[in-house]
Amino acid sequence: MAAKLPPFVVVVPARFGSTRLPGKPLLKIAGESMIRRVAMRAGQAGAAQVVIATDDERVKGEVRGCGDILVCMTREDHASGTDRIAETAAQFGWPEDTIVVNLQGDEPFAPAAGIRAVVATLAGDEAPMATLATPITQAHELFDPNIVKVVRAANGRALYFTRAPSPWARDAFAKDRETLPPAVPFLRHIGIYAYRAGFLRRLAALPRTPLEQAESLEQLRALEHGYAISVRDTPEPFPPGIDTAEDLERAEHWLAGM
Repeated sequence: MAAKLPPFVVVVPARFGSTRLPGKPLLKIAGESMIRRVAMRAGQAGAAQVVIATDDERVKGEVRGCGDILVCMTREDHASGTDRIAETAAQFGWPEDTIVVNLQGDEPFAPAAGIRAVVATLAGDEAPMATLATPITQAHELFDPNIVKVVRAANGRALYFTRAPSPWARDAFAKDRETLPPAVPFLRHIGIYAYRAGFLRRLAALPRTPLEQAESLEQLRALEHGYAISVRDTPEPFPPGIDTAEDLERAEHWLAGM
C-alpha cells in the first residue's frame, strides 16, 4: 500500500505579461482558459488549498467562481515564479514545514498523479526541493530550446538543467542528429516543484545567479547556491506545457484527438 501523502498546498504563478505568449493565462484551449484548466488539475490532486498567484486583475477575474480556488495578488516585479510563490506563502502565513507545490501556469494538462508524485518525492528525500522528469524520445525535442532538459545523477539528484541539448552524445551526434542514440538518459524537465515554505522563503531571498539568468531557468538558483534537487520520473505522461503559439495549436489538436 502506498504511503499516505502529507498535507500540501498548490500555488500556480500566473503572470499576465508573458514575453513569448502575451496574456497566456487567459488564452483558451478548447473553450476553457489555460489558468482555469491548471487550477482544476491542482484541485483534483487533493491539495488542502489551491492558490493562483498573479499580478493582474484580469487573471483574478477569470478564476472567480472556479470552485474553492483562492487568489493572491502579488507584486509585478518578481523575476520568477518562485519569487511570486514566496510572497504568496508570506501573505498566507504558512508554517515553515508546509509543503508547497509550484505548478506552472502553463501546464494545463498536468495529471493529478504527477502533482502527488512530486509531493511524495519531497516527503521521502532529504533534498529541500523536488521536481519531475520524463524521457525524451524524439531528436527534435532534445534540440528545442523551449523544452528544458535535466541531467540527473545516479542518486536521483539534479546535476544541471538547460535549454541546450544535454547530455551531448559526442560520437553519435557527430554522425547523425536526426536520431537519438540508445542508452543515453535524455530527460525533459517537467515544470513542477515541491518545497517546504521555510526553504521557499530562503530560496527567494538568495540573489539571482549567472546561470539562472543566462538560461532563464529559476531552478538553477538553487543548484548554484549548493542546494540539492531530487528528480523523480513522472508516474503518468505530462503533455508538454504551453510556451508558444505553436504549443497552443498542438494542445488544441491533442485535446481534439482524445
